[in-house]
Amino acid sequence: MPRKKTEQDVEILEKLEYIGLNLNKIPESLKKFEPLQFVFPKINNEKQQYKQYRFIPIKDIQILLSPTNRLDDLKEKYRKAMPLSEYLDNKSEENFLRHATFLDMLRKVKIKDIEKIEEEQEKLSKQLPFKVKFEGNYLWQIYYSEVADKYFMLVPTKDSNYSTFFYLLKKKLEKSRTAKIFVPVMGVNYSKKFLSGAEIEDLENFLWVLTHDWPLIYEVYDKQDNASMQILGETAVFDNIKSQYKVVLNTQTEAKRFYRLLKAMFILQTELPNYFEFRTNITEEGGLEFFLEDEKIEYTKLAKFVKSQYAKGEKRKVKISERIVNDRNRLENLKREGSLLDIEFVEKEKQISTFLECKKTFFGKFKYYFKYSKKNKKSKIKNDQAEVKKKKVVKTNSEEIYKEKELKDKYTIEELVDSYKELENLDTELKNIIMDINAIKLKNKNMKKKIENATAYIQEIDSHKKSIFEFWKYSNKDEISSLPEGEEEEVNIEKKTKKESDYKEDIELLGKNLDKMQLKNLSKTERESIFIASTNLIDILNKVKLNEVMPKEIESSLRELKREQKNNEIEEDNDDENEIFIKNIKEELKKDSNGKNLRNKFEILEIGRGTKQIGYKLSLEETVKNIKNAMGKVKLQDDITVYKAVPDNKIDKNMINVFNIDPEDEIKEVLKQDNDEINFYKMELKPDSNVLGFTNCIFYKNKDKALLFGMDLSTKMIVDLANMENKLKKNQTFRVIVFEDEYDDFSKMKIKEVNLWE
Repeated sequence: MPRKKTEQDVEILEKLEYIGLNLNKIPESLKKFEPLQFVFPKINNEKQQYKQYRFIPIKDIQILLSPTNRLDDLKEKYRKAMPLSEYLDNKSEENFLRHATFLDMLRKVKIKDIEKIEEEQEKLSKQLPFKVKFEGNYLWQIYYSEVADKYFMLVPTKDSNYSTFFYLLKKKLEKSRTAKIFVPVMGVNYSKKFLSGAEIEDLENFLWVLTHDWPLIYEVYDKQDNASMQILGETAVFDNIKSQYKVVLNTQTEAKRFYRLLKAMFILQTELPNYFEFRTNITEEGGLEFFLEDEKIEYTKLAKFVKSQYAKGEKRKVKISERIVNDRNRLENLKREGSLLDIEFVEKEKQISTFLECKKTFFGKFKYYFKYSKKNKKSKIKNDQAEVKKKKVVKTNSEEIYKEKELKDKYTIEELVDSYKELENLDTELKNIIMDINAIKLKNKNMKKKIENATAYIQEIDSHKKSIFEFWKYSNKDEISSLPEGEEEEVNIEKKTKKESDYKEDIELLGKNLDKMQLKNLSKTERESIFIASTNLIDILNKVKLNEVMPKEIESSLRELKREQKNNEIEEDNDDENEIFIKNIKEELKKDSNGKNLRNKFEILEIGRGTKQIGYKLSLEETVKNIKNAMGKVKLQDDITVYKAVPDNKIDKNMINVFNIDPEDEIKEVLKQDNDEINFYKMELKPDSNVLGFTNCIFYKNKDKALLFGMDLSTKMIVDLANMENKLKKNQTFRVIVFEDEYDDFSKMKIKEVNLWE
């Protein structure tokens, strides 16, 4: 009597039918297996495994099953692997356990997962993903035996996902013999069709220095087996704003040129960081382009670029050498001046010390009176000063001035580096001379002050030498004003440079200071009004402020606000007694770490079912008025850089202008819009600028007076532009790559132009 089929049996039969496999009649193509002679790759890690992506004919892939896990050592997996036919054999007793394993794998796999792989491969056959790799690419354990020139798939039977294996098996059983799949080939090195292994390693290092991001480099083969080298990564296009890029090199010539271009820039930027710092941008095709200031660097113009930079360096060397000679003369004259000042001060100091010593005795006073009388004063100092005026001008030695070289037709990178090393030495020499000049100027200034004080002291003594009796009386005083000291000498003082704003470092301190100031200086209604400006009502608020709002816009905004309020109420009403814990979680999400409730825009604006347009408009007008009153009560204490992305080409100073401290966050939302061109403003705010930050006290009610200070929910602020005289000028344009869905590698890529204004 035949055994009754269980649900598992039925499920397995359905899956066998879906795959197209009859276990009682195995096709000869699945039974056939050729020796692989597989040589294990020297390096076996995630980064080294995925170097090649290609379309492989399904018929050329042999399947091996191994009783291991995907993460096990490759040698162990391969040693235990057996051909697929050994697992399909349900008649041989020695293969009984293997066949049972195959049926268990079939039972665990889901048809929808196989269908997902099929959909993915259909998309890949039409368009390759921008990032080359795709979701689930790690499941394709496909290797290549270079000795046997064969591909094979190594299927670990102890894994949990077998969708790729059964998809491949299904395709092998189909009638089409020309079908191909796009997969990564594991354990295969670069083919050297484009660059050698050492050159590719260099290329990775070059891009790391120039883009500050480690690139991924793949060799990608299309359906016709045409190869291309594809380089992917991220690069900063402006401040902290980054964009993905993809460089596609279709020939060895293109690869060599790209390599040489990067090598040249790498050498210049690392050897001469004070003169060469290249910036990156995204091309119209999504690739990389490089600039030195506003000059675009291209391989075809590299020789011309090197020659022009060499010429600039030569001209700078001439100018610097001239300055060195002139500044050396200035330094020598300052030294001579300093020597004469020293002589003059020593003479005056000697006279003062003589007076202080002589006044102690009777005969000493007489001795000083007659020795330093006007008749006996020597004119040594005046004679020395006259001598200095004659020697003050020092002739310039023209031989010391660098002579500009006659330019050749071409220069190498090494020659350019050597030339700029000479320039660097001249720059260093000039800086040292300037430091010496500043030091001796300060010393001379200090000495002049000392001489001035000494002269005043001596004049005070001389004023009492009209007669011997008056001098006697003056010198007998118990206390005589002491000699004022000169200024303390300061050598090699460096001026404080302006600190560059870094929001990631400064936001915590800035947020705390702003929050404390706003909690102290702003009223409750003013903080509530600023909160309204932080919501999606900012556009309608600006129209009210500019007196450009139409009744229809008020009506539409109120209707949308009521709809939003109703949706919130429905969500709250759906919570029953059995969902009490879910409700508690929702409440917790509406609180910060101290349990402060978030503000509610519906409560602040008094929005209800009976709210009329006139009442809503009055609430908006009151909000605008409160924001205007609050502006001026809060001022910045330090410099800060803020950003604003807008679709228009200018900013209206009369609006409530919301800027962002975080440039990445500011541009993220506008990139999602349909605008292909974006205007991005960067503004440097000085101390005492009027701002209103979206700090914690703006978002939370702070009922128990225990609010944590900071800007934890937003990095935005309202900036008062009314009294600012910032003249914006167009600086540059950069491009950013965006995707319709960042998690979908097959979505259409868009390259957006961003006009930068500063």
